[in-house]
Parts: sequence; structure tokens; C-alpha cells
Amino acid sequence: MAVNLHDSAYELEKAIRQSVEYTNLKKMYDLVNADPSAKAMFENFRNIQMQLQQKQMSGIEITQEEVEQAQKTVALVQQHESISKLMDAEQRMSIAITELNQIIMKPLEELYGAPQQ
Repeated sequence: MAVNLHDSAYELEKAIRQSVEYTNLKKMYDLVNADPSAKAMFENFRNIQMQLQQKQMSGIEITQEEVEQAQKTVALVQQHESISKLMDAEQRMSIAITELNQIIMKPLEELYGAPQQ
């Protein structure tokens, strides 16, 4: 019997939306967005993070000043309880997605072999 991968993917999407990791992430995200100062602080943090990632991906060197500014911003957002909890929830969701990806990729790894590190 052939399996429709898209149907399975939509079932997985539904399971993710119902998972503890996702529901906690959404709750924390909504909490941060409901507080204007927390929302602005978090958006600033995300913007700095994205700018540094874009520079890195483009091969542009990140200056020491940019690294220090990013570290200060991280320290500041980690002190905000709601943002800190949101970041923890993001980390747990990321771990879950990584684990799912490992499971999904298992048939190809078995077929072609695991990549050499």
C-alpha cells in the first residue's frame, strides 16, 4: 500500500501544533507580544540576530563591536522573565524539530549511509 507523504506531513503538522512544546512556545510568544516593552526588546534582539546571521552567510566579517553589542542585548533580554521563558521554549521546540528531522531522514541515511564528519 502506497503512503501519501503529504498526508503524513499534514498529520505531523497537526501533532506539532498539539504538542506541549508548541503550545508552551505559543503561550510564551503571545505573552511577550502582549507587553509592548517586552515585544520591542525581543524584536530588537531578533533583528540583531538576523543581521549578524546575514553577514555571516554573506561572508562579511562581524566586528568586535557588533559581537559586544549582541552580547549586551542577549544579557538584557535574558534578564526579562517573559523573554527568557520564550527563549527556553524556543530551544525546546528546536530540539523537538531536530529530533523529528533525524527520524524523517533515517530511511535516506540507511540507504546512502550517514554523512562522514
